[in-house]
Amino acid sequence: MEFLAGSYKTLLIILLFFVSAILQSRAETKVCFSKGSPCFLKKIQCPAQCPSSSPTDPKVTKVCVVNCNSPICKAECKNRKPNCNGPGSACLDPRFIGGDGIVFYFHGKKNEHFTLVSDPNLQINARFIGLRPEGRTRDYTWIQALGLLFNSNSFTLEATPSATWDDEVDHLKFSYNGEELIIPGSDLSVWQSQESSIRVERTSTKNSVLVTLPEVAEISVNVVPVTKEDDKIHNYQIPSDDCFAHLEVQFRFYGLSSNVEGVLGRTYQPDFKNPAKPGVAMPVVGGEHKYKTTSLVSADCMACVFTQAGNQKDSRVMDYSKLDCTGNTFSGNGIVCRK
Repeated sequence: MEFLAGSYKTLLIILLFFVSAILQSRAETKVCFSKGSPCFLKKIQCPAQCPSSSPTDPKVTKVCVVNCNSPICKAECKNRKPNCNGPGSACLDPRFIGGDGIVFYFHGKKNEHFTLVSDPNLQINARFIGLRPEGRTRDYTWIQALGLLFNSNSFTLEATPSATWDDEVDHLKFSYNGEELIIPGSDLSVWQSQESSIRVERTSTKNSVLVTLPEVAEISVNVVPVTKEDDKIHNYQIPSDDCFAHLEVQFRFYGLSSNVEGVLGRTYQPDFKNPAKPGVAMPVVGGEHKYKTTSLVSADCMACVFTQAGNQKDSRVMDYSKLDCTGNTFSGNGIVCRK
């Protein structure tokens, strides 16, 4: 009996080895084309756990990525959708996690626009929606749209309003340089600008995309409603004719300047000291007057540093990659997951 058990165990190990070899043979090979990267022109194979960077199966939850700014030059797996507990995220009403890993809230005001990130070559604004129930001193707000400025281009994406939420309906709307952009979701389609300065990939057939500005930023986006459970817990008093569809987002930046600004951007400054009070259940930070813009595609806030040409001689700060603290895959350089 012991001999048979040992034989079965050996056969299982051999079978697993061959399965792993087959999966690895199907894995994509990635190449970093950034000349300033320590991985420049190196061929890097994706792991068997996430063999593709653009899988066509909506059920696949993780994709292969290579952080070209990392000296490791190794492919890793990352979630296709935003990790609301990871650095660079903005979810809920809205709850941010900065590049420093600290959680804070920024409420802004409903129906107004605020700068999330402002750097010489990148501007990211957000439109806030919300409501103020009777007896409240401030608005409850959520991020409803994002506006990006880069080079001489603009791109927007927004969650379209809806009275009720339906998972079978796509609530995403796009525009590029002021013109409406149609990106079909039925086949997880990909759209790329003619000059390849921006790429938008459907990560599910409805309500989820990955926006990539090569060598500048990656933005994972998911559209969700305010749920009845959240409404009950927080007493938002959501009306019956609006589910307040809004965005969950997570940003990954490459080589931000040391004077980067914005509600989220400032947390990536090397010497930034977060004003969020430690130990407070909901540490709220201000800055509405500094980061308010006149539109979704304007860079006219008091603290904005975006210039259309993107000229920049300042030193660069480290790339705070997205971390997945919930699984067995990690990214980032010397960053520790915090509770």
